[in-house]
Amino acid sequence: MPLHEWTLSPEEAIALQWRLAPRVECRDRIGDVHRIAGIDIGFEQNGEITRAAVVVLAWPGLSMLEHVVHREPTRMPYIPGLLSFREVPAALQAFTLLNSPPDLVMVDGQGIAHPRRLGVASHLGLWLDIPTIGVAKSRLCGTHDDVPPRRGEWTPLRDGDETIGAVLRSRQSVKPVYISPGHRLGLETAVAWVVRCLGRTKLPEPTRLADRLASRRGAFL
Repeated sequence: MPLHEWTLSPEEAIALQWRLAPRVECRDRIGDVHRIAGIDIGFEQNGEITRAAVVVLAWPGLSMLEHVVHREPTRMPYIPGLLSFREVPAALQAFTLLNSPPDLVMVDGQGIAHPRRLGVASHLGLWLDIPTIGVAKSRLCGTHDDVPPRRGEWTPLRDGDETIGAVLRSRQSVKPVYISPGHRLGLETAVAWVVRCLGRTKLPEPTRLADRLASRRGAFL
């Protein structure tokens, strides 16, 4: 059953975020993991076309199992805090093209580290009912202490008294990434999975490869 309609005004979208956020599960509800997906969104024709790229990697080993790209007209202009309404429709269609659903999804974007606790990873997780993790390159909200320098170290990302994510040193001497639960995962489990999937760059392999595919930067394998 569809979660909601997509044709909404910004005011209606904000109200919907407040209604959906309590449905996000920030505790572990995850089974055996054999297929890990990464998803990233790009845009074509000056933003008129949304391009959703999904890669699926085997766990363990992180070998490529499949990858798909879906394009469709962009439904909403860029509005801070409402990125999921711009990106998730195309993402959902991309997931329908996969041969088999993944067991875990890493999303290039925020999970609950969002002013209304419903970033792209959380919104997508609710639609798919699959464990999701937000892996963002920058902070949207919250504050944090300095991150220890060693790879794999992290510090909590807080908004007031609430811990909404982790700021992870995914590569030594490189700016950290912002990890937050999307859906059906607790914070420590989300961070652990990201660390397990790190390669030689700052991004975990699922979102690194999805980013390359979405950005069309040559061969990404």
